[in-house]
Amino acid sequence: MDVWNLLLQGFATAGTPVNLLWAFVGCALGTAVGVLPGIGPATAVAMLLPITTQVEATASMIFFAGIYYGAMYGGSTTSILLNTPGETATMVTAMEGNKMAKSGRAGAALATAAIGSFVAGSIATVLVTLFAPVVAEFAVKLGPPEYFMLMVLAFTTVSAVLGKSTVRGLTALFIGLALGLVGMDQITGQVRYAAGVPELLDGVEIVLVAVGLFAVAEAMHAVMFEGRVIDTENRLTRVSMTLSDWKRSLPAWLRGTAIGAPFGCIPAGGTEIPTFLSYAAEKKLAKGAHKEEFGTRGAIEGVAGPEAANNATVTAAMIPLLTLGIPTSNTTAILLGAFQNYGIQPGPQLFTSSATLVWALIASLYIGNVMLLVLNLPLVGLWVKLLKVPKPQLYAGIMIFATVGVYGMRQSAFDLYLLYAIGILGLIMRRFDFPTAPVLVGMILGPLAEAQMRNAISIGEGSAMIFLQRPMSLSILLVVLLILIVPRVLKWRTERLR
Repeated sequence: MDVWNLLLQGFATAGTPVNLLWAFVGCALGTAVGVLPGIGPATAVAMLLPITTQVEATASMIFFAGIYYGAMYGGSTTSILLNTPGETATMVTAMEGNKMAKSGRAGAALATAAIGSFVAGSIATVLVTLFAPVVAEFAVKLGPPEYFMLMVLAFTTVSAVLGKSTVRGLTALFIGLALGLVGMDQITGQVRYAAGVPELLDGVEIVLVAVGLFAVAEAMHAVMFEGRVIDTENRLTRVSMTLSDWKRSLPAWLRGTAIGAPFGCIPAGGTEIPTFLSYAAEKKLAKGAHKEEFGTRGAIEGVAGPEAANNATVTAAMIPLLTLGIPTSNTTAILLGAFQNYGIQPGPQLFTSSATLVWALIASLYIGNVMLLVLNLPLVGLWVKLLKVPKPQLYAGIMIFATVGVYGMRQSAFDLYLLYAIGILGLIMRRFDFPTAPVLVGMILGPLAEAQMRNAISIGEGSAMIFLQRPMSLSILLVVLLILIVPRVLKWRTERLR
């Protein structure tokens, strides 16, 4: 059956009243999460992960996906009006968007951000539709050596490339790998590192770790180290664009999409790099009076391009998640955990073993994009009012939801002790700039990487040379080495030239 027939079946599943309701609630909640500074989609999805014990798989994945890309839309609102990015992805939007707002063009900035997000999200969803099955077909041909090297690539990029410090990133990764080893060995059935605690025989719950690292640590950090919410705002003008704004925004949307989509597809994670690249490209390509607007009155291209790049990256990140089971960001790592809660392992077999769920999820991306456009343009004033919620009540609510949700999974007091211990670990990591994404990636992919490595060495009859003898695994190994070596060589050369 061809892709379009499968997609139509996906629309039939995603278009049921119940799934449409979940999509709408996810989009609305995601937008609210994006508007509120500091929470972010990873925290929201982690906090709501316990619903996977009560809600059907397709509905909950549509719900989580709505939160994921809804937050990308919502983050632009506070970046433009308050110069307070709700997400790291919208930091670049704040640079020009807030200057536009101060120049009385807040409406145009909000409109180009919302429409650009819609355009980029729609194009990237078409790419997911067309290329995810192709990648899945190719991935089926990969063996244990290639899969192990792909996971090493994910470990390297998430820990060594994205964090401010390679050592901190690798430390966080090894914490995750250590947590992933707790419990029964998948192959021998031996219990490892459980310290005689019966609750740890099945391993540490990924939901518990995600909630602790993100929701609990976020609330603790906000209460202990952050100040009050900024309550000054720029005047909200009518959300619309002139013909000139359209002419300037359209090429920027397309360029931003072209820059962002590839970054979503590769296991290098994060929206920061493509958004900054898009901003740099728009600034370089601007001419005459338009160029002078950058950094002064605010250039509309500086909002349009990064917002498109941001949303294209987020949507395209579904390709490696669904086809290879490799997360490229905090939120996709938690989504991977949500799949595993249902006993579903994303990877090349997912398109055959869980075809209904996958195509309903892809169809929901199209539906969610339209919903978000409707939610964002007319209701901007409502979202801005969310910023008036006092921080004490907001973060107290997060702690209550986290505690009740985790306790509801197994009704275990031990889980609550572990939740707050991991929350304190997350707080320490945040305080000393240790990235949290590598912990989740290490914990989720670690056991899988271990199994693939042991299978690969069995194929090689006990020799690790199997990784060098297979062309694909050797190629990935070379990419890993380049990622680790090239930045250091460039840094060394720059320091010598000074």
